[in-house]
Amino acid sequence: MDFLKDLWGFMRVRKKYWLLPVIVFLVLFGVLIVLTSGSALAPFIYTLF
Repeated sequence: MDFLKDLWGFMRVRKKYWLLPVIVFLVLFGVLIVLTSGSALAPFIYTLF
């Protein structure tokens, strides 16, 4: 939780709000890869990219 506080503090002080969508996209993409690895949905996810 401290990491998220530090990251938010960095973005707020340095005015780097554009990093928020990038971080959210990377986290969601990582969760998608972890959840679909080894499942029956994997071939359908791979065809999207």
